[in-house]
Amino acid sequence: MGRIDESKPFMPVRIAVLTVSDSRSLAEDRSGDVLVERLQKAGHILAGRAIIRDARDQIAAQLRSWTLDPEIDVILSTGGTGLTGRDVTVEAHRDVYEKEIEAFGTIFTMVSMQKIGTSAVQSRATGGVANGTYLFALPGSPGACKDAWDEILVWQLDYRHGPCNFVEIMPRLDEHLRRK
Repeated sequence: MGRIDESKPFMPVRIAVLTVSDSRSLAEDRSGDVLVERLQKAGHILAGRAIIRDARDQIAAQLRSWTLDPEIDVILSTGGTGLTGRDVTVEAHRDVYEKEIEAFGTIFTMVSMQKIGTSAVQSRATGGVANGTYLFALPGSPGACKDAWDEILVWQLDYRHGPCNFVEIMPRLDEHLRRK
């Protein structure tokens, strides 16, 4: 596992949290609350928060909108990553991605295996990049959000984490757009 280089400055990241649910309100959004609490505790900035219904086009529209907002560096969505007919968050994310971070889902599955055994196979957590913004689709349970944050994202969204992290390459995520 990597390490934190205390000689480097911490760089807060601006993170938006999107909850995908047909049944939850903001007051009942425990998974969103988990992510907000953890990102703020880590020193990052909550740049936006919304709840949207399980509708692929609406989810993709919200993701696209946030990827075009220069005040948002990362989008964390929770919910809609399962196998049922209404679970369309992964498809919406993939509609938006320019590049998928395939290893994110793999590492999330490895982390989940330690907690819930073979039930981890039912998760379709995913990550990607669009318009210079990172996007991560997490399952809708608070436990899965804790696992994703505590075991992966807290490290990869910390500029001081070595040997490498997502933050250090942020300035180059949209370099292909600037060359035109």
